[in-house]
Amino acid sequence: MSWRGGGDDNRDDVEEEEELDEANYKTQKDAVLFAIDVSKSMSKPPPDNGGKKADTDSPIRAALKCAYQIMQQRIIAQPKDMMGILLFGTEKSKFRDESAGRTGYPHCYLFIDLDVPSAEDVKTLRSLADGDDEDLEDILTPSKEPVIMSNVLFCANQIFTTNAPNFGSRRLFIITDNDDPHAGDKQARSAAAVRAKDLFDLGVTIELFPVSHEDQKFDTSKFYEDIVYRDPTSDPDANEELRLAKSGDGLTLLNSLVSNINSKQTPKRSYFSNMPLELAPGLTITVKGFHVIHRQVPARSCYVWMEGEKPELATGETTKLDAESTRTVQKAEVKKAYKFGGEYVYFNPDELRTLKDFGKACLRIIGFKDKKLLPAWASVKKSTFIFPSEDDYVGSTRVFSALWQKMLKSNKLALAWHIARKNANPMLVAIIASNGPDDSKAEDDEAEEKPGGTPYLPAGLWLHPLPFADDLRNVDLAPTPRCSDNLINQMRKVIQNLQLPKAIYNPMKYPNPTLQWHYRIIQAIALEEEVPEEPDDSTIPRYRAINKRVGGYLAEWTEAVAEEAKGLQGSRAVKREMDEGDDEDGPRPAKKAKAVPKEKKLAGAMNNAQLKAAADNDTLKKMTVVELKDVLAGKGVSTAGKKADLVARLEEWVEENA
Repeated sequence: MSWRGGGDDNRDDVEEEEELDEANYKTQKDAVLFAIDVSKSMSKPPPDNGGKKADTDSPIRAALKCAYQIMQQRIIAQPKDMMGILLFGTEKSKFRDESAGRTGYPHCYLFIDLDVPSAEDVKTLRSLADGDDEDLEDILTPSKEPVIMSNVLFCANQIFTTNAPNFGSRRLFIITDNDDPHAGDKQARSAAAVRAKDLFDLGVTIELFPVSHEDQKFDTSKFYEDIVYRDPTSDPDANEELRLAKSGDGLTLLNSLVSNINSKQTPKRSYFSNMPLELAPGLTITVKGFHVIHRQVPARSCYVWMEGEKPELATGETTKLDAESTRTVQKAEVKKAYKFGGEYVYFNPDELRTLKDFGKACLRIIGFKDKKLLPAWASVKKSTFIFPSEDDYVGSTRVFSALWQKMLKSNKLALAWHIARKNANPMLVAIIASNGPDDSKAEDDEAEEKPGGTPYLPAGLWLHPLPFADDLRNVDLAPTPRCSDNLINQMRKVIQNLQLPKAIYNPMKYPNPTLQWHYRIIQAIALEEEVPEEPDDSTIPRYRAINKRVGGYLAEWTEAVAEEAKGLQGSRAVKREMDEGDDEDGPRPAKKAKAVPKEKKLAGAMNNAQLKAAADNDTLKKMTVVELKDVLAGKGVSTAGKKADLVARLEEWVEENA
């Protein structure tokens, strides 16, 4: 099966910063293996405390549902990443080469091998989590013998080594409620510590997600302090205490697990790595760049063939055809050219590469300026956060820190020439030093001495892209009329009563409804589920709460606006009469109103019977786009799309309502 159609070879026009280098493709991917404990204590349902939000699922069911939700998110957000499910403490044992005669690892069941999740994997995991398939229930039977953790860790080691050997991020998520699986057995504890060290040397990060019960508090010092290796460069305060997911309390165990795993599931991926930062001739350090804020849009990774019995991935095939003879054009016959003076100037591929070659990737400081000279409007792209790296030049961190402190103390910024990657467009950037969260908590007078605070972002240096001369435009803005101080004071009360708690906007509480609807449709098609009728939109205002808080203030403000409007209309009428009296030739002739076409005049006032008659006579297509949008807006229907979409939408409305 192939997908045949016109190709889009204008890849040179796509911004280079939105793409990853092919050489670094594998190192940018992430592999996550869930290791879920299947024991008697994990299989017991929590006690019923009578609360409406109390847990009803056992910890093992909650862990499986959590893995199911994370797998759904990963298929959409990171479609190239790998994920697997390893159950330990089970009566049955299964590994990928069990059929060859090996028993594998005792009491370890590889339910889903580490790979890119497929729709069948998601369905199987959902069936196991919900308990819908009786054949899968035997898998969750806990073993009578205790599991050996060294076998679990060695099994994970084999999975990562064979399935994701060159991945830049590999993580093992352990979900368990047993804080001491080898109580009194020093040899088993030592063997597990050795296997954990092997995983650490392999580059695998172990993340522990403990589950506590009402009568049991999870103590990491008994066993897991020797298993979980903490990153010494990370925030020490963040590792002092693990967040426990408690079974049976008011906050459900499932929500706690999903929240804890979501906070750690996405690895940090650099926009560029080991970039040389040239401070002066002969003085170079290396830095890494990160995009802290990035716009998320629906991304198309493949074509899907929907005409068969099941949706299938289509193989792309590009064919170039001659417009006149419709013959197939070979790649060697295609030449690229620029139009200049009415003629085409042709270039071969080597010449085109030479035209776009501005040198190697670099970040070169040109000079320093006062920070106050940077205007607020000089922003063309999102900023990049840079961090020192010791890979190429030892001592880069100390030089980077000295540069940051000096720029912050002197209130200076650096102008630099920047090429992000090979063949990327060069740009001028302003390197700006910023304070961290600790500095933002200082008093007002200290904040003035240390400008550039970023309360919710880390302290460091930022690359702020600057516009070139061709990017600037002269825009003449008309003076904005200003309302009275009375209206401003009344509106101030409305704004103050509608502020968010603590004046903080948390984007985690407001998912993009368009993206979520797009992902939900894809999920329904892939998993053969029913397509939902309406999307979940958490951005819809709470009109009742708004009316309760500021309904009276808004009514007073509306009355004040109406009174001021009457006063302005009266003053304009008096001025017009005075102007007419001063005119020696008499009053000015009234302007003739422009004739409005009869069709346009009737478009917005067409009733249902007229619309039905127009649809029956197939005359809706003769209406203009403006008229169609006017009618649709009057009926409360969306006005987005081309004319054909508007006509189809209006015909559908007529069939349902007229």
